Amino acid sequence: MSKDVIILAIESSCDETSMAIVKNGHDILSLTISSQIKTHANFGGVVPEIASRMHTENITFVLEETLKKFKGTIADIDAIAVTYAPGLLGSLLVGIECAKALSLVYNKPLIAVNHTMGHIYANNIENKITYPTLALVVSGGHTDLLILKSENEMQLLGSSIDDSIGEVYDKVARVLGMTYPGGPNIEKAAVKGEDTYKLPKPMQDDSYNFSFSGLKSYIVNLVHNEKQRGNEIRKDDLAKSFQIAAVDEIVRKVTLAIKNTGIKHFVLAGGVSANKYLREELSKVCNQNNVKFHVPNILYCTDNAAMIGCAAYPLYKEKKFADFSLNAKSSENIKLYIEKNK
Repeated sequence: MSKDVIILAIESSCDETSMAIVKNGHDILSLTISSQIKTHANFGGVVPEIASRMHTENITFVLEETLKKFKGTIADIDAIAVTYAPGLLGSLLVGIECAKALSLVYNKPLIAVNHTMGHIYANNIENKITYPTLALVVSGGHTDLLILKSENEMQLLGSSIDDSIGEVYDKVARVLGMTYPGGPNIEKAAVKGEDTYKLPKPMQDDSYNFSFSGLKSYIVNLVHNEKQRGNEIRKDDLAKSFQIAAVDEIVRKVTLAIKNTGIKHFVLAGGVSANKYLREELSKVCNQNNVKFHVPNILYCTDNAAMIGCAAYPLYKEKKFADFSLNAKSSENIKLYIEKNK
């Protein structure tokens, strides 16, 4: 495009209220993230009603802080982008209504962004995505493997048929008595543990789909039975064995996709992409197969508005704007998104 495009992006799909100002889909001019983790930790997980209320309380302050860091005004902005799906309905609606108000008052185009696509496009912040590329999205709600054929064309290879990898990390952590958020605590425990528990291997087939519910159920039953017998659960060891079993299956499916497609670029995305062990194992596979491996900085792995601004840029270039009928959707997965945008 002949001029720079500056987008104000809003993310409120779960328990972070975030806004960012992004130039040309990769240059982060301002970013603010207000996290609710400490509040929800008291309940062992995110409470939707509390999350939406806290978004309402925080969003004006987050906007003010974001504009302050930007050292500009909304008049300097070309469009307003917002996460509309998937996520918690009440939380999403807070961000959407704020975006609509800003769009109306300042006469700026409104861009609706799918949260999962935001995670993928976070890879443009420090490294430009090269097409075609394989992409793996791993988060609390998603385990998706896809091919990005171009900036606006993609093909889904496979997804989790039950629990996502992030969801299982959190559930196993809860069973082991670890605090919320569970994923990072499993990772910390695994570093101290040994792989001494013999666990079942998840979904041993040649599809690109994932299944972790069997592994989760096995661990839940194992912990219950050991407690019933009065036996000690070696939490660090069980965390280590679980992480190896879960990540090995992800690595196996990614390896299969690399060999079958011949694609030489791979991007990792989503909140679970912050997991160091997962990064290391996937990086090894890519190196072994002469594939370029990319993953965002830790800051951009978890929910943030910068990634929403990045994903909004291709939509801006295509003039794919939303109107004021835009509503929140709690469960628009990547398959539905792709089918809708063919």
